[in-house]
Amino acid sequence: MDGVDESKRATLKRFGAIGAVSPFARFAGDNDDDGQERSDRREAIVGYLATTPGAHFSKLRDGLKLGTGEAQHHLRRLESDGRVESEKDGDYRRYFPSGRFSAFEKRALGYLRRDTARKLVLALLANPDATGGDLAAELGVSRPTVSRYVGELESAGLLSREDGYALVAPERLLVLVVRYADSFGPETVAFAADASDLLSYDPTS
Repeated sequence: MDGVDESKRATLKRFGAIGAVSPFARFAGDNDDDGQERSDRREAIVGYLATTPGAHFSKLRDGLKLGTGEAQHHLRRLESDGRVESEKDGDYRRYFPSGRFSAFEKRALGYLRRDTARKLVLALLANPDATGGDLAAELGVSRPTVSRYVGELESAGLLSREDGYALVAPERLLVLVVRYADSFGPETVAFAADASDLLSYDPTS
């Protein structure tokens, strides 16, 4: 088998192990009549979404090294079986493990998977009193760009402009950032390492 196939096999095996122990693995009566190989791919998709919730189709397909038709087929089956659910988000369709996230959390994860929106959220988590000028300087973008993303976050119910720029439910946003930091990239991992000073409540209570 060539290197590409070996890489794909290793990727599927790694996420398949996560999928196999997820709370949504192998529902009772979920007898896959398509063969073990296809079942393994579905477990890998479930595992991938357990660690990367809110991934859009292309990210999931490429992350698991699947073909377009192959990924579409398995996602349809998983949605039909009630193990995966999806939400339309602008030009994207984002995928989540079924029943795990509220509507607010799904919207939040969708925006956290957008580079500039995520950086804006992180900046406001670190400095809730940041002004538009502060945010533009922090993100290295123009003021109009900040205004555009602030408007999108406000429309999504994640931010309020009644008194400056205030994140809605910042503790919940912070928990999502920390829990899935690895899937957002090194910058978010570094942010999460220092996030304990920002967390003002116990998310397990």
